[in-house]
Amino acid sequence: MKVMSPAIERIMLLRKSTSKIFNSKTFLILLLVLIAAGCKKVTEEQGLTGICPTVVSTDPANGAVNVATIKKLSATFNEVMDPETINGTTFLLKQGTTIVTGTVSYSGSTATFTPTNALAANTVYSGTITTGSKDLAGNAMIADYVWSFNTGAIPVVVSTDPINGAINVAVNKVVTATFSGLMNPSSVSGTTFLLKQGTAVVPGVVTYTGMTASFTPALPLTPNTLYTGIITTGAKDTAGNALANNYTWSFATGTAPSVISTDPPNAATGVALTKRITATFSDVMNQLTINNTTFLLKQGTTPVSGTVTYLGKTATFTSDASLLPGTIYTATITTGAQNAAGNPIGADYVWSFTTTRVPPAPSILGSAAMFGIFGGSAGITNEGLFTVINNGSIGTTGASTLITGFHDAAGVTYTETPLNEGLVTGSIFTAPPAPGTAASFAIAQQGLLDANAAYLAISPASRPGGTDPGAGELGGLTLAPGVYKSASGTFKITNGNLTLDAMGDPNAEWIFQTAAGLTVGIAGPTGARSVNLINSAQAKNVYWYVGSAATINGAGGGIMSGNIIASAGVTFSTAGNATQTVLNGRALSLNASVTVVNTTINIPN
Repeated sequence: MKVMSPAIERIMLLRKSTSKIFNSKTFLILLLVLIAAGCKKVTEEQGLTGICPTVVSTDPANGAVNVATIKKLSATFNEVMDPETINGTTFLLKQGTTIVTGTVSYSGSTATFTPTNALAANTVYSGTITTGSKDLAGNAMIADYVWSFNTGAIPVVVSTDPINGAINVAVNKVVTATFSGLMNPSSVSGTTFLLKQGTAVVPGVVTYTGMTASFTPALPLTPNTLYTGIITTGAKDTAGNALANNYTWSFATGTAPSVISTDPPNAATGVALTKRITATFSDVMNQLTINNTTFLLKQGTTPVSGTVTYLGKTATFTSDASLLPGTIYTATITTGAQNAAGNPIGADYVWSFTTTRVPPAPSILGSAAMFGIFGGSAGITNEGLFTVINNGSIGTTGASTLITGFHDAAGVTYTETPLNEGLVTGSIFTAPPAPGTAASFAIAQQGLLDANAAYLAISPASRPGGTDPGAGELGGLTLAPGVYKSASGTFKITNGNLTLDAMGDPNAEWIFQTAAGLTVGIAGPTGARSVNLINSAQAKNVYWYVGSAATINGAGGGIMSGNIIASAGVTFSTAGNATQTVLNGRALSLNASVTVVNTTINIPN
């Protein structure tokens, strides 16, 4: 039986279903013309459609934009075509007038063109199905079918964090890469975003949000190590466009900071009960990471409450209360402490120390023995660059703003200027505001109470019977241990130096009582006077009870000895004097401020 062509079959169906269009005579004429002239001619002359083969859809569609550069083109016909007529001469792809090379395949009613190479980005292409394409009956398309489309931009990596060549990168860094457009999230994964150390792949998790991919290492990176980040061409945008090439960049991690010293040092003994604990780092640290969770002090397993501060490269722990005597304490800096680049210390730093079994201060001074200077509630002023308080602290019950021109061993400053900088090797105790705290205020308050008690203990009422061998002038005298009281109400050391002779007794004690002032030294460049100690005499056993104020070597220079407890203030040297003035002892004022100018105070044990 002879097979009827699809075109003739359509005309037969049209006749059956639409008698208004086709009567017998019309149908016969059309059929004869179709046979004689072919499908195309009948269609053109009669205005009929749906008889000849035609393209009904394409992928990409005509006018499509942002088409992937790696794309197979397809054209679907209205009927089954003769596969032998669907080939590289009837299915063409062009960029301008240039023919794009590729292979053509056919299946069902769809022809597919696969380019040999990726298409160019941001480029207009045109596809053509020529009239050489025929159906199974040999009917050709009426005319070439042409359509066009535009490829999209190839995605690129526009930035990374860390940037290429970065150094001192934190070892806990999350590495990111940001693209020029939205990517297909499924194409951004652990196979397309890699981090390597040498040839070794670093394990981690890749996430994608917005236009940024993030790589989170499973473990902290190694300090002082070079790493390479890679985004491969497997990463594609939402249109299917892949990176043109692998994107590669590198960075180096930084040095892990370390604790290089502590005060007290590890295994120290005899530590003061009011000791501030410090740890100094090898690098500037991130201040936000130096706190009560990263700087810990424990007595056994019991945490010690306190305040943590940080300045320069030093962290300081100030206990809220005095430490217990004869007790072992353990301090810890945890790995939560990070430097400014975000690198933590390599491991917890732990050290221990033992407090003194009994307070080292003389019993007459109590806790006031820790102070080289005490400024009552009025404060302390330093003028000059060469003031230093050795072996102890300073304090006031006033606000921290009343201490000027000093910094402590931890580097905490109190209103220093370029011309007024004094070092306190111990701590500075004041009331708030910061750096004063409630804890330091409590210590200062106790110190003032003990200084007042000591003042009363060496007063004429408590220690009567004092003599005045020089009628108020002590200069040029050599005195044995004892109690000395000014008959006139003032003591002076102006006619020469005062010498105190212990005659071989290290416990020998001197108490000098003056109802009003104490003046040491006279005006002029050679006016300094000293209190000299001989034959085992010790400064800690010399006490000066001063009813009003004490002025020590206003011209600068000289060596004063003993514990000065004055009701109305103490002044050392005069502003502008560069010559160093020395006090081997303490200057404790109960109701007024203390002023020092380029003064060294050595606090006796």
